[in-house]
Amino acid sequence: METPEITAERIRKYLSEGKRFDGRKPHEYRELKIETGVSNKAEGSARVKLGGTEVIVGVKMDVGTPYPDSQDKGNLIVSTELLPLSSSRFEAGPPSIESIELARIIDRMIRESKYIELEKLCIKKGEKVWNIYIDIYAMNADGNLLDAAGIGAVAALKTAKLPKYDEKEEKVLFGEWGDENVPLKKFTPLSITFHKIDGQFIVDPTQEEEDVSETRVTIGCYDGVISSMQKGDHTTLSIEEFEKILDLSEKIWEDLSSKVNKILKN
Repeated sequence: METPEITAERIRKYLSEGKRFDGRKPHEYRELKIETGVSNKAEGSARVKLGGTEVIVGVKMDVGTPYPDSQDKGNLIVSTELLPLSSSRFEAGPPSIESIELARIIDRMIRESKYIELEKLCIKKGEKVWNIYIDIYAMNADGNLLDAAGIGAVAALKTAKLPKYDEKEEKVLFGEWGDENVPLKKFTPLSITFHKIDGQFIVDPTQEEEDVSETRVTIGCYDGVISSMQKGDHTTLSIEEFEKILDLSEKIWEDLSSKVNKILKN
């Protein structure tokens, strides 16, 4: 069910005054909670709650053949399931356009930042490499699944360990893990999604705010570096608006990554 127009009008009016329904500022995220190790079968897993939005992310690994254009690197595969239990807007069946887009945006954020050191996941060049599967499940959808999924993917990867591999038998010992973590860079890449409503840019929208959004841009960034960008919807943005988004993304990343790392450290 779409947001009623009377609610949409109030959202626009509040934003024109620099306010939001829940008292947040335009560039402020909702309360963030992260729980790791939620699956004892996965190599790494995390549950992320961002306000009323909740996702579970799992990391699984096995051994396969490398892609033709990366013979000495591991493979990364990201998939998303927008479960009907998370929203009446989602239906069971083949992956929807929304779920495919979400998976691709998170894949690009991780891949283009070079966060996973894929070259260290090569077992035998041209023959055997580790496959990393990142599976994202929406449990409750109340806006901004994109950023919640990005946080969940990073949290799951940070806690993921490599399964034991029997080199003599050339097989994975599923259910057994060594002491070696999945090789990652030290920075924390995140997706930061901006939504434009009546000339105002906000982050971490509720579902009602997301319904009113005219367009969105997701920036994949870390340490002041922009590694990926994806624009959604059809409304155009000016050069000045893009410059504003890019300037905001660095500060927002600093605040958000600090929260994520603090939670994971504790």
